[in-house]
Amino acid sequence: MAPSLSAHFLAEAEVIYPSALKTKSVSTPEYETVYSAEKRTSTNPYRWKIVWRNLIAFVYLHTSALYGLYLLLTFNQVQLSTVLIGLFLGFISAEGVTAGAHRLWSHRTYSAKWPLRFLLMIAQTMAFQNHLYEWVRDHRVHHKFTDTDADPHNSRRGFFFSHMGWLLVRKHPDVKLKGQSVDMSDLEKDWVVMFQKKYYLILMPVCCFLIPALIPWYFCDETWHNSWYVSAMLRYALSLHFTWLVNSAAHIWGVKPYDKNISPTENPSVSVLTFGEGWHNYHHTFPWDYKAAELGNYKLNLTTGVIDMFARIGWAYDLKTTDPELIRKRSTRTGDGTRQEHEHSHENQVWGWNDKDLTIQDRMLARIE
Repeated sequence: MAPSLSAHFLAEAEVIYPSALKTKSVSTPEYETVYSAEKRTSTNPYRWKIVWRNLIAFVYLHTSALYGLYLLLTFNQVQLSTVLIGLFLGFISAEGVTAGAHRLWSHRTYSAKWPLRFLLMIAQTMAFQNHLYEWVRDHRVHHKFTDTDADPHNSRRGFFFSHMGWLLVRKHPDVKLKGQSVDMSDLEKDWVVMFQKKYYLILMPVCCFLIPALIPWYFCDETWHNSWYVSAMLRYALSLHFTWLVNSAAHIWGVKPYDKNISPTENPSVSVLTFGEGWHNYHHTFPWDYKAAELGNYKLNLTTGVIDMFARIGWAYDLKTTDPELIRKRSTRTGDGTRQEHEHSHENQVWGWNDKDLTIQDRMLARIE
């Protein structure tokens, strides 16, 4: 279950129904006494402890990615088909994170039938950012305790820490402690999530490294050398950094139209690289909105288009949005004054009362005197 919302906010959340559908406790690991949440003081602070396994893995990854970039920039070294395959697989894995791990499983901004959940799980496995259960737990804790010691990638510790440094050191004890307060029962009931968690050590290397390297090698007569360093390693490194920018750049640089009192910002550059995840001030203010933005189009929010596409075929449903009046009132009350009225999409409009596409919710809210 996503972090609980007040009755007021739940009342303001609008659910969009596609026309076809209108008819365990986690044990806390032991730490040295100096890291104890009860005994930690200003003179005895939390200290970073390097995870050497992760550091060595990151050194190899980035060295390989730089070499892949060298091969890519050296004429006649890499086939165009290999580059296109890498870009396509990068997009697929990104949607596994944005449409899957983030908007579906972390925030429950919409619901999905099992075929879509399974596809998103495979795509998220290709992204290799930990299995869904751990990804969602850390993200819910991040939203619940943003920029505190319980936030896994606390942006108050600087750009590098919030970008990738948090993965190179042991988590702060408060992350584990507060993480136990986050309800994960909804994921434990989802067989797709638990299947991935059970077989992750098998699925991950196959989806993230083996398949992306095999495709250009087998189907495009690319060398295994180029396939590995470009389609596998370079693609993976870029996808990681694009995702990490949401935690770092989108918490440091940008405007705050909806809530100036929090660190998340609106960062169009990050949105371009993450297919719509850079509208972060809006997202942290209204985390139940499946668009994760106020935008009414897909120009800088391609993930919303992907979800809408699956909604058209009935695989995605219960798409939740935020009432425009609530957005206006909230931005007026807590925003920094930079909000602009956005051009909203004119799709799925209705012509009048008897239009079959008029939702039951709209009918119930209408006043008939």
